Amino acid sequence: MSVDFEKFFPHHDLLIEIGRIEMAMETLEDRAENERAMLKPRLESRMVRLRTALKSLPA
Repeated sequence: MSVDFEKFFPHHDLLIEIGRIEMAMETLEDRAENERAMLKPRLESRMVRLRTALKSLPA
């Protein structure tokens, strides 16, 4: 019996990156207003792309 773990790597990598983005968003309030205004849309956009990629992976 052989399990192909390579098909699980993209899923795992996406979950890790989503967690990093979530952590970055949680710490936005510690930043200056101009930094928040610049970073928040970029983080939200990245989150949408990651979640879309995660949904497109085979189950």
